[in-house]
Amino acid sequence: MTESDDAVLAVRRGAGLFELADRGVLAVCGSDARRWLSGMVTNDVARLEPGPERSGCPALVLTNRGHVIADVEVLLVSEGFWLETSRAAAADLAARLSRFVIADDVRLADRSDDLARFGIEGPAARRVVEEALGEIPRVVPHACAVARVADASVVVARFGWSGEDAYQIFVPRDGAARVREVLLSAVAAAGAHVCTPEVLEVLRIEAGRPRLGAELSEDVLPPEARLEGAISYTKGCYTGQEIVARLRSRGHVNHLLVGLRFDDGGLLTPGSTLRGGGKPIGEVTSVARSPHAGAIGLGFVRVGHDAPGTELDADGAVVRVAELPFVTPQAVRP
Repeated sequence: MTESDDAVLAVRRGAGLFELADRGVLAVCGSDARRWLSGMVTNDVARLEPGPERSGCPALVLTNRGHVIADVEVLLVSEGFWLETSRAAAADLAARLSRFVIADDVRLADRSDDLARFGIEGPAARRVVEEALGEIPRVVPHACAVARVADASVVVARFGWSGEDAYQIFVPRDGAARVREVLLSAVAAAGAHVCTPEVLEVLRIEAGRPRLGAELSEDVLPPEARLEGAISYTKGCYTGQEIVARLRSRGHVNHLLVGLRFDDGGLLTPGSTLRGGGKPIGEVTSVARSPHAGAIGLGFVRVGHDAPGTELDADGAVVRVAELPFVTPQAVRP
């Protein structure tokens, strides 16, 4: 059992603290921000309201052909809307979206350098957050609220990547060091772990969550990555909506995201071709060694080869399709 294995197990049993330097924020502000943003993303941001119950939702930004540019968490905060996404994607996302600001009172700003990020994930995540911040509003999944810690005003949002209960803490950069010390003290008091990004990657793959740059790209349609939860089928028009609606009415796609088990215990390289009946039918996108499930991965396979237990081949290695998630998280309370 490695140190990383111990940390993964500890998060599933309790909680872990993550410093998320690879996550970014794009701010969307202005009097037309709500109406304009509604036409840019797949979920119903028009219904969002301030407060801990309806102030956020997952969403996607799509090309006009319905392919994924970015997955985002939309948060309604005091300055307007935040689009939380990969830090590496934030600048490109801002450049793409700015092309659609014509005569609108909309301002886009990459806030990634202004904010430090901490994540707390695991069934005991709320206990750790309250140890650090004191009693906080009962934030529902995907919503956010404002709190104070170490004389800094922070935004606390409830989402994550492990499948377990999770909280994200957004801190102004000048208060980051003080907040970090408070969080470390809370983690120690709760018996939780301080974890590396590699641990979060194992947890993500165990949970079957697609990641931008691995499973998500402009080659992927939302239903292929099982992202229907980030889509509203009742809201008004947005970029890519016609394709998404057509896919839903047709009822199927050609490829699907699946879990993969590597029978010989070795990890394949992301990008490895998967074959069924001697023919290429898919590709490995992410791999991990899980203390719960062994050598596992995520990938896309052609429909018809996606049933759990289906045996595939990758350069002579036996790969079996697995049901997702690999690890069933503890129930996340409302």
